[in-house]
Amino acid sequence: MLLTLWGQSHAQPAIPRIGFLSGNSLSENATRIEAFRGGLRDLGYVEGKNILIEWRSADGNFDRLPALAAELVNVKVDVIVAYGPTPIRIAKNATAAIPIVMGFEADPVGSGLVASLAHPGGNITGLSSLAPYISGKQLSILKEIVPKLSRVAVLGNSGEHGNAQALQEMERSAGTLKLQLQYLDVLSPKDIEMSFQAATEKRAGAVLVLAGPVMSPHRTEIINLAAKNRLPAMYYRSDYVEAGGLISYATSFPDLFRRAAYYVDRILKGAKPADLPVEQPTKFELVINLKAAKQIGLTIPPNVLTRADRVIK
Repeated sequence: MLLTLWGQSHAQPAIPRIGFLSGNSLSENATRIEAFRGGLRDLGYVEGKNILIEWRSADGNFDRLPALAAELVNVKVDVIVAYGPTPIRIAKNATAAIPIVMGFEADPVGSGLVASLAHPGGNITGLSSLAPYISGKQLSILKEIVPKLSRVAVLGNSGEHGNAQALQEMERSAGTLKLQLQYLDVLSPKDIEMSFQAATEKRAGAVLVLAGPVMSPHRTEIINLAAKNRLPAMYYRSDYVEAGGLISYATSFPDLFRRAAYYVDRILKGAKPADLPVEQPTKFELVINLKAAKQIGLTIPPNVLTRADRVIK
């Protein structure tokens, strides 16, 4: 009896367990995952020592996500970090009890995931990647690198939350910059090549790519078509540039993932997701690929290069 009581009084506290749910492969998201791990380390967490992480990735096959989310619920993780809009929605469908931290979501209010940014309600909080005002800055940078630019083809998806606001901001900036916009709705993979054909037929001088469920899985095709048609292309995420695209001015996703660790920490210490305001992005980065520029015969002005956060040579 004494031994039993002694064992109970000296029982080790359970190590917190995080579930990480991603639609894409973990290797593809290595930079962001390392930022998340770095954020945890900054807060005193060491994976395998005082925190456990259950990694679940659909490796691009999003049909697997419901089963993976169910696995995380079944192993009774303390919090789920969901990376991307689709995994977040699937995690929400899987549990109303386990706290969910959004690695990023373009428009969490518009998509119905949270009641408001200040007061999320429910079991979801985290990071919003919505910064529609940067679309005007993207247009401005395109104009700087192509001074004679007069027409920009905008590839987007009308069903993507946040794109409507981005387009409104673009329209305002286009007037100031004396640019015409040609909006091309990309709803399925077959629309990608057709959009580039429409852009060249209307003599667009550049392309601006917005977010959309079709875009990321087919980014290589988009990058290749932009190069084939010799169209300078501005992207909404830096991984397009890392994969061979020309330029991006976008939310710093590694910064969002580092901040996701803060939410995990707060929740593990007893905070409720409903009471943790959703953060909007505060850090943006300009990334330029000089190989891509050379491929289409474009010279990036020195004043733009000096402002770049990263230059890929």
